[in-house]
Amino acid sequence: MRSTKKSRFAYYQKKLAADRLKRAYNIAPPRVKQYLEAEASYLSSHISAGDIILDLGCGYGRIIPRLAERARRVVGIDNSWPSLLLAREQLEKQPRISLAAMDAVHLGFRGGVFDVVACIQNGISAFHVDRRALIIESLRVTKAGGKVLFSTYSEKFWGHRLDWFERQAAAGLLGELDYDQTRDGLIVCKDGFRASMISEAEFRELAAGLKATLSIEEVDGSSLFLVLLVQ
Repeated sequence: MRSTKKSRFAYYQKKLAADRLKRAYNIAPPRVKQYLEAEASYLSSHISAGDIILDLGCGYGRIIPRLAERARRVVGIDNSWPSLLLAREQLEKQPRISLAAMDAVHLGFRGGVFDVVACIQNGISAFHVDRRALIIESLRVTKAGGKVLFSTYSEKFWGHRLDWFERQAAAGLLGELDYDQTRDGLIVCKDGFRASMISEAEFRELAAGLKATLSIEEVDGSSLFLVLLVQ
């Protein structure tokens, strides 16, 4: 069994990408779809007309149209070419949207470009990168007075989250779940896939000492959001 960071990256770059990633969302049970809607609505509430938004780990562009309804421009980045190609196909007729292949820890933007930088759907864990470096880089490209938002799962959502991943495994989108290791917010598959989550205490530790005002909010009993107001 491979469990290296490289193999975990391969899931979202190739294996769980494009149409397969879209299918993972399509087979989500009702409670998970409620969670996804609540997460998107909460993020949208932080966007004002005229804002320029950066969506980290945009995948096939799932929430970009929702953000573009409120923002002046939305830029989506991902490191999966298959997902980005599907996003381009689906979004090509929509205005005010740009897509780019990019590493979220090494963004190719000058400082202070964006009004809002968002990394939702537990990307802070799913990316398998240095989490503090990810936060610092997100702050770098955000304007003073702008916001950076990261979301993870609420501990209350564990049963629903596990059910969703079991459905993905049954559909062949993920490997078989390893129930000996799957516990306490960590989901592990026998082919090397791992998906953890961030606690409130871990969020506070990751953001400690940064030039931003921190708040943490639980949404819908399913998401935990770290919101950083850039100084």
